Amino acid sequence: MTQKHVFLTGDRPTGKLHIGHYVGSLKNRVQLQNSGDYEPYIMIADTQALTDNARDPEKIQHSLLQVALDYLAVGLDPQKSTLLVQSQIPALSELTMVYLNLITVARLNRNPTVKTEIKQKAFGESVPAGFFIYPVSQAADITAFKADTVPVGDDQEPMLEQTREIVRSFNNIYGQKILVEPEGYFPPKGQGRIPGLDGNAKMSKSLNNAIYLGDDADTIQKKVMSMYTDPTHVHVEDPGHIEGNTVFTYLDIFGTDQAKIADLKAQYQHGGLGDVKIKRYLNEVLQAELKPIRERREQFAADPASVYAILKKGSEKANQVAAQTLHEVRHAVGVDYFG
Repeated sequence: MTQKHVFLTGDRPTGKLHIGHYVGSLKNRVQLQNSGDYEPYIMIADTQALTDNARDPEKIQHSLLQVALDYLAVGLDPQKSTLLVQSQIPALSELTMVYLNLITVARLNRNPTVKTEIKQKAFGESVPAGFFIYPVSQAADITAFKADTVPVGDDQEPMLEQTREIVRSFNNIYGQKILVEPEGYFPPKGQGRIPGLDGNAKMSKSLNNAIYLGDDADTIQKKVMSMYTDPTHVHVEDPGHIEGNTVFTYLDIFGTDQAKIADLKAQYQHGGLGDVKIKRYLNEVLQAELKPIRERREQFAADPASVYAILKKGSEKANQVAAQTLHEVRHAVGVDYFG
Protein backbone atom coordinates (compact mmCIF):
# COMPACT_ATOMS: atom_id res chain seq x y z
CA MET A 1 0.00 0.00 0.00
CA THR A 2 1.41 3.40 -0.98
CA GLN A 3 2.13 5.64 1.98
CA LYS A 4 0.00 8.74 2.12
CA HIS A 5 1.52 12.19 1.76
CA VAL A 6 1.07 14.48 4.73
CA PHE A 7 0.03 18.08 4.20
CA LEU A 8 -0.27 20.94 6.63
CA THR A 9 -1.77 24.33 5.98
CA GLY A 10 -3.95 26.87 7.72
CA ASP A 11 -5.04 30.45 8.26
CA ARG A 12 -4.67 33.15 10.87
CA PRO A 13 -7.89 33.81 12.82
CA THR A 14 -8.22 37.55 12.26
CA GLY A 15 -11.67 37.56 10.67
CA LYS A 16 -13.98 35.57 8.42
CA LEU A 17 -12.53 34.10 5.24
CA HIS A 18 -13.40 35.54 1.84
CA ILE A 19 -13.67 34.17 -1.67
CA GLY A 20 -10.00 34.97 -2.27
CA HIS A 21 -9.12 32.42 0.42
CA TYR A 22 -11.64 30.03 -1.10
CA VAL A 23 -10.13 30.18 -4.58
CA GLY A 24 -6.52 30.50 -3.47
CA SER A 25 -6.34 27.66 -0.96
CA LEU A 26 -9.57 26.25 0.50
CA LYS A 27 -10.73 24.49 -2.68
CA ASN A 28 -7.30 22.89 -3.04
CA ARG A 29 -7.43 21.62 0.54
CA VAL A 30 -10.81 20.01 0.02
CA GLN A 31 -9.66 18.36 -3.22
CA LEU A 32 -6.53 16.97 -1.58
CA GLN A 33 -8.55 15.78 1.41
CA ASN A 34 -11.05 13.97 -0.79
CA SER A 35 -8.40 12.39 -3.03
CA GLY A 36 -7.54 9.89 -0.32
CA ASP A 37 -3.83 10.31 -1.07
CA TYR A 38 -3.10 12.69 1.80
CA GLU A 39 -3.28 12.86 5.57
CA PRO A 40 -4.36 16.49 6.08
CA TYR A 41 -3.63 18.71 9.08
CA ILE A 42 -5.49 22.02 8.89
CA MET A 43 -4.33 24.52 11.47
CA ILE A 44 -5.91 27.69 12.79
CA ALA A 45 -2.77 29.73 13.45
CA ASP A 46 -3.86 31.77 16.47
CA THR A 47 -0.34 31.98 17.94
CA GLN A 48 0.93 33.44 14.69
CA ALA A 49 -1.96 35.91 14.67
CA LEU A 50 -0.76 37.20 18.03
CA THR A 51 2.48 38.38 16.41
CA ASP A 52 0.70 41.53 15.25
CA ASN A 53 -2.49 41.37 17.33
CA ALA A 54 -1.14 40.79 20.83
CA ARG A 55 -2.88 43.94 22.08
CA ASP A 56 -6.23 42.76 20.72
CA PRO A 57 -6.59 39.11 21.79
CA GLU A 58 -10.39 39.31 21.73
CA LYS A 59 -10.20 39.69 17.94
CA ILE A 60 -8.43 36.35 17.68
CA GLN A 61 -10.70 34.62 20.19
CA HIS A 62 -13.78 35.71 18.25
CA SER A 63 -12.31 34.93 14.86
CA LEU A 64 -11.27 31.41 15.84
CA LEU A 65 -14.85 30.16 15.58
CA GLN A 66 -15.47 32.14 12.38
CA VAL A 67 -12.53 30.52 10.60
CA ALA A 68 -13.55 27.07 11.85
CA LEU A 69 -17.07 27.64 10.49
CA ASP A 70 -15.63 28.64 7.11
CA TYR A 71 -13.48 25.50 7.05
CA LEU A 72 -16.42 23.23 7.73
CA ALA A 73 -18.68 25.14 5.33
CA VAL A 74 -16.41 24.68 2.31
CA GLY A 75 -16.21 20.94 2.92
CA LEU A 76 -13.24 20.25 5.16
CA ASP A 77 -14.34 17.09 6.94
CA PRO A 78 -13.13 16.30 10.48
CA GLN A 79 -13.47 12.62 9.58
CA LYS A 80 -10.86 13.06 6.85
CA SER A 81 -8.82 16.07 8.03
CA THR A 82 -7.38 16.93 11.43
CA LEU A 83 -8.54 20.43 12.34
CA LEU A 84 -6.31 21.88 15.05
CA VAL A 85 -5.54 25.08 16.95
CA GLN A 86 -1.89 26.15 16.95
CA SER A 87 -1.78 27.44 20.53
CA GLN A 88 -2.94 24.06 21.83
CA ILE A 89 0.19 22.27 20.58
CA PRO A 90 2.98 23.03 23.12
CA ALA A 91 5.66 21.21 21.10
CA LEU A 92 5.53 23.91 18.42
CA SER A 93 7.01 26.52 20.74
CA GLU A 94 9.98 24.36 21.71
CA LEU A 95 10.64 23.36 18.10
CA THR A 96 10.62 27.05 17.16
CA MET A 97 13.24 27.73 19.86
CA VAL A 98 15.49 24.95 18.57
CA TYR A 99 15.23 26.17 14.97
CA LEU A 100 15.95 29.79 15.89
CA ASN A 101 19.48 28.68 16.73
CA LEU A 102 19.95 27.33 13.20
CA ILE A 103 19.16 30.54 11.32
CA THR A 104 20.64 34.03 11.30
CA VAL A 105 19.01 37.43 11.63
CA ALA A 106 20.53 38.33 8.26
CA ARG A 107 18.75 35.39 6.62
CA LEU A 108 15.42 36.34 8.16
CA ASN A 109 15.95 39.88 6.91
CA ARG A 110 16.27 38.59 3.35
CA ASN A 111 12.94 36.77 3.33
CA PRO A 112 10.95 38.68 0.66
CA THR A 113 7.55 37.63 2.04
CA VAL A 114 8.38 38.99 5.49
CA LYS A 115 9.86 42.17 4.04
CA THR A 116 6.71 42.78 2.01
CA GLU A 117 4.38 42.16 4.94
CA ILE A 118 6.43 44.38 7.26
CA LYS A 119 6.12 47.17 4.69
CA GLN A 120 2.39 46.58 4.23
CA LYS A 121 1.79 46.79 7.96
CA ALA A 122 3.93 49.94 8.25
CA PHE A 123 5.79 48.69 11.33
CA GLY A 124 8.80 50.89 10.63
CA GLU A 125 11.38 50.19 13.32
CA SER A 126 8.74 48.72 15.66
CA VAL A 127 8.50 45.24 14.17
CA PRO A 128 7.35 42.77 16.86
CA ALA A 129 10.03 40.12 17.36
CA GLY A 130 7.41 37.41 17.05
CA PHE A 131 6.36 38.72 13.65
CA PHE A 132 9.96 38.93 12.47
CA ILE A 133 10.63 35.28 13.29
CA TYR A 134 7.31 33.82 12.20
CA PRO A 135 8.90 31.98 9.22
CA VAL A 136 10.71 29.90 11.86
CA SER A 137 7.44 29.30 13.68
CA GLN A 138 5.93 28.14 10.38
CA ALA A 139 8.86 25.77 9.94
CA ALA A 140 8.01 24.30 13.34
CA ASP A 141 4.36 23.90 12.32
CA ILE A 142 5.27 22.08 9.11
CA THR A 143 7.99 19.84 10.47
CA ALA A 144 6.11 18.89 13.65
CA PHE A 145 3.76 16.83 11.47
CA LYS A 146 6.48 15.83 9.00
CA ALA A 147 4.43 17.37 6.24
CA ASP A 148 5.85 16.79 2.77
CA THR A 149 3.17 18.89 1.05
CA VAL A 150 2.01 22.41 1.92
CA PRO A 151 -0.85 23.99 -0.09
CA VAL A 152 0.04 27.69 -0.35
CA GLY A 153 -0.18 30.71 -2.61
CA ASP A 154 2.69 31.62 -4.92
CA ASP A 155 3.85 34.36 -2.56
CA GLN A 156 4.56 31.79 0.17
CA GLU A 157 7.32 29.93 -1.69
CA PRO A 158 10.05 31.92 0.16
CA MET A 159 8.58 30.70 3.45
CA LEU A 160 8.77 27.09 2.28
CA GLU A 161 12.35 27.56 1.12
CA GLN A 162 13.26 28.84 4.57
CA THR A 163 11.69 25.74 6.09
CA ARG A 164 13.67 23.52 3.74
CA GLU A 165 16.89 25.29 4.75
CA ILE A 166 16.13 24.72 8.43
CA VAL A 167 15.37 21.05 7.76
CA ARG A 168 18.66 20.58 5.90
CA SER A 169 20.64 22.37 8.61
CA PHE A 170 19.09 20.30 11.39
CA ASN A 171 19.49 16.96 9.64
CA ASN A 172 23.11 17.74 8.67
CA ILE A 173 24.20 19.14 12.04
CA TYR A 174 22.71 16.33 14.09
CA GLY A 175 23.40 13.56 11.58
CA GLN A 176 19.88 12.20 11.51
CA LYS A 177 17.18 12.51 8.85
CA ILE A 178 14.39 13.26 11.28
CA LEU A 179 12.80 16.26 9.61
CA VAL A 180 11.12 16.23 6.19
CA GLU A 181 11.59 18.82 3.46
CA PRO A 182 8.19 20.10 2.27
CA GLU A 183 7.11 20.97 -1.24
CA GLY A 184 4.48 23.54 -2.12
CA TYR A 185 1.15 22.68 -3.70
CA PHE A 186 0.04 25.76 -5.59
CA PRO A 187 -3.38 26.84 -6.92
CA PRO A 188 -4.06 26.70 -10.67
CA LYS A 189 -2.39 29.44 -12.68
CA GLY A 190 -4.32 32.69 -12.43
CA GLN A 191 -6.19 31.68 -9.28
CA GLY A 192 -3.54 32.23 -6.64
CA ARG A 193 -4.92 35.66 -5.83
CA ILE A 194 -8.02 37.41 -7.10
CA PRO A 195 -8.42 41.18 -7.02
CA GLY A 196 -10.69 43.03 -4.63
CA LEU A 197 -14.06 44.39 -5.67
CA ASP A 198 -12.46 47.79 -6.23
CA GLY A 199 -9.86 46.41 -8.64
CA ASN A 200 -7.14 46.52 -6.01
CA ALA A 201 -4.68 43.68 -6.46
CA LYS A 202 -5.41 42.38 -2.97
CA MET A 203 -8.75 41.39 -1.48
CA SER A 204 -8.77 42.10 2.24
CA LYS A 205 -10.94 43.03 5.19
CA SER A 206 -8.90 46.17 5.84
CA LEU A 207 -9.62 47.47 2.34
CA ASN A 208 -13.33 46.65 2.63
CA ASN A 209 -13.26 45.10 -0.83
CA ALA A 210 -14.11 41.46 -0.17
CA ILE A 211 -17.00 39.03 -0.51
CA TYR A 212 -17.09 36.71 2.50
CA LEU A 213 -18.13 33.08 2.50
CA GLY A 214 -20.87 33.86 5.00
CA ASP A 215 -22.31 36.90 3.20
CA ASP A 216 -26.06 36.66 2.56
CA ALA A 217 -27.55 36.85 -0.93
CA ASP A 218 -28.48 40.54 -0.73
CA THR A 219 -25.00 41.51 0.47
CA ILE A 220 -23.35 39.57 -2.33
CA GLN A 221 -25.60 41.25 -4.92
CA LYS A 222 -24.86 44.74 -3.58
CA LYS A 223 -21.12 44.05 -3.61
CA VAL A 224 -21.18 42.66 -7.14
CA MET A 225 -23.16 45.64 -8.45
CA SER A 226 -20.54 47.97 -6.97
CA MET A 227 -17.59 46.21 -8.61
CA TYR A 228 -14.90 47.95 -10.62
CA THR A 229 -15.14 47.36 -14.38
CA ASP A 230 -13.76 49.60 -17.15
CA PRO A 231 -13.76 53.34 -16.38
CA THR A 232 -13.65 54.15 -20.11
CA HIS A 233 -16.85 52.18 -20.74
CA VAL A 234 -19.19 55.10 -20.09
CA HIS A 235 -22.04 54.24 -22.46
CA VAL A 236 -23.47 50.84 -23.40
CA GLU A 237 -22.46 51.31 -27.03
CA ASP A 238 -18.83 52.10 -26.10
CA PRO A 239 -16.27 49.33 -26.74
CA GLY A 240 -15.09 47.96 -23.38
CA HIS A 241 -11.84 46.47 -22.10
CA ILE A 242 -11.55 42.97 -20.66
CA GLU A 243 -8.08 43.19 -19.13
CA GLY A 244 -8.20 44.70 -15.65
CA ASN A 245 -11.98 44.41 -15.61
CA THR A 246 -12.73 42.78 -12.26
CA VAL A 247 -16.11 41.37 -13.33
CA PHE A 248 -14.58 39.38 -16.17
CA THR A 249 -11.70 38.29 -13.96
CA TYR A 250 -14.25 36.79 -11.55
CA LEU A 251 -16.21 35.19 -14.39
CA ASP A 252 -13.03 33.50 -15.64
CA ILE A 253 -12.49 32.03 -12.17
CA PHE A 254 -16.01 31.14 -11.06
CA GLY A 255 -17.94 30.73 -14.31
CA THR A 256 -18.61 27.26 -15.71
CA ASP A 257 -20.18 28.24 -19.04
CA GLN A 258 -17.01 29.30 -20.82
CA ALA A 259 -18.76 29.60 -24.18
CA LYS A 260 -21.21 32.14 -22.76
CA ILE A 261 -18.41 34.06 -21.06
CA ALA A 262 -16.46 34.20 -24.34
CA ASP A 263 -19.55 35.55 -26.07
CA LEU A 264 -20.03 38.22 -23.38
CA LYS A 265 -16.40 39.26 -23.75
CA ALA A 266 -16.77 39.63 -27.51
CA GLN A 267 -19.95 41.71 -27.14
CA TYR A 268 -18.37 43.89 -24.46
CA GLN A 269 -15.25 44.58 -26.51
CA HIS A 270 -17.29 45.35 -29.63
CA GLY A 271 -19.72 47.63 -27.80
CA GLY A 272 -23.39 47.22 -27.01
CA LEU A 273 -23.13 45.36 -23.70
CA GLY A 274 -23.56 47.27 -20.45
CA ASP A 275 -21.80 46.74 -17.14
CA VAL A 276 -25.10 46.09 -15.36
CA LYS A 277 -25.83 43.03 -17.51
CA ILE A 278 -22.46 41.37 -16.91
CA LYS A 279 -22.67 42.16 -13.20
CA ARG A 280 -26.09 40.52 -13.00
CA TYR A 281 -24.70 37.42 -14.66
CA LEU A 282 -21.73 37.35 -12.29
CA ASN A 283 -24.14 37.68 -9.37
CA GLU A 284 -26.00 34.57 -10.60
CA VAL A 285 -22.72 32.68 -10.85
CA LEU A 286 -21.51 33.65 -7.38
CA GLN A 287 -24.88 33.02 -5.75
CA ALA A 288 -24.88 29.48 -7.15
CA GLU A 289 -21.33 28.90 -5.88
CA LEU A 290 -21.74 30.38 -2.42
CA LYS A 291 -25.31 29.42 -1.45
CA PRO A 292 -24.50 25.83 -0.39
CA ILE A 293 -21.42 27.05 1.49
CA ARG A 294 -23.47 29.67 3.33
CA GLU A 295 -26.17 27.14 4.21
CA ARG A 296 -23.66 24.66 5.64
CA ARG A 297 -22.05 27.48 7.59
CA GLU A 298 -25.38 28.42 9.13
CA GLN A 299 -25.98 24.81 10.16
CA PHE A 300 -22.65 24.56 11.98
CA ALA A 301 -23.03 28.04 13.49
CA ALA A 302 -26.25 26.91 15.17
CA ASP A 303 -24.20 24.57 17.39
CA PRO A 304 -20.87 26.25 18.25
CA ALA A 305 -20.18 23.75 21.04
CA SER A 306 -19.89 20.96 18.48
CA VAL A 307 -17.44 23.06 16.45
CA TYR A 308 -15.23 23.62 19.48
CA ALA A 309 -15.43 19.88 20.19
CA ILE A 310 -14.12 19.18 16.67
CA LEU A 311 -11.20 21.56 17.25
CA LYS A 312 -10.46 20.04 20.66
CA LYS A 313 -10.43 16.49 19.31
CA GLY A 314 -8.25 17.48 16.35
CA SER A 315 -5.83 19.37 18.59
CA GLU A 316 -5.48 16.39 20.91
CA LYS A 317 -4.60 14.11 17.99
CA ALA A 318 -2.18 16.68 16.55
CA ASN A 319 -0.60 17.14 19.96
CA GLN A 320 0.41 13.47 20.07
CA VAL A 321 2.02 13.64 16.61
CA ALA A 322 3.91 16.87 17.35
CA ALA A 323 5.07 15.58 20.75
CA GLN A 324 6.58 12.52 19.07
CA THR A 325 8.50 14.72 16.62
CA LEU A 326 9.73 16.89 19.49
CA HIS A 327 10.88 13.76 21.33
CA GLU A 328 12.96 12.76 18.29
CA VAL A 329 14.36 16.28 17.95
CA ARG A 330 15.34 16.49 21.61
CA HIS A 331 17.05 13.11 21.37
CA ALA A 332 19.01 14.22 18.29
CA VAL A 333 20.09 17.45 19.96
CA GLY A 334 20.97 15.58 23.13
CA VAL A 335 18.79 17.40 25.63
CA ASP A 336 16.62 14.44 26.63
CA TYR A 337 18.66 14.07 29.83
CA PHE A 338 16.06 12.22 31.83
CA GLY A 339 14.64 9.96 29.17
